[in-house]
Amino acid sequence: MTSTYTYSYTRTHTATHLTDVILGTITDILADLGINMDRLHHQWTRNENAIKAWIEEGSLDTVVLECHQPSGAVAPVIEFPVSYTTSGNGNAEFTASRARAARFRAKLDQVPAGTTYRLFCTFNGSRTPQPGWGPGQRASIDGLRGISFGTLGSAPHASTGMRYYGN
Repeated sequence: MTSTYTYSYTRTHTATHLTDVILGTITDILADLGINMDRLHHQWTRNENAIKAWIEEGSLDTVVLECHQPSGAVAPVIEFPVSYTTSGNGNAEFTASRARAARFRAKLDQVPAGTTYRLFCTFNGSRTPQPGWGPGQRASIDGLRGISFGTLGSAPHASTGMRYYGN
């Protein structure tokens, strides 16, 4: 019984931590690019609850941030893939590479005024429906160059990375 409790407790904390890392990094990226974040702040709780629930149940594969420019171009596109492990050490550290992420963000291509964003989530199987989230169509990343950041944040049972696709 104790191991089940520890696993559930740890998985919940892992989901909370990784959700904070992902949404915090998205906020930083949008701020760096000068993209209006009013909608992100208005929908924060909804997005936070959905992403956390999907990480906790292990169904979330990737959170995707697409930047839609006034010209119709979609760039940059930033992916936050989530990886899961079947076991985890309850005493493992919850880590985030915020300083490294800040150096990475400083190299992002700038976007024109009027650029907006969209968030998508992809899944590795069935998932629990979440309020305000429905099906959508991701933009193609064909023709964009990709750079992997590596691990952005880790915790027992799961971690998240970051991949950047730009011109």
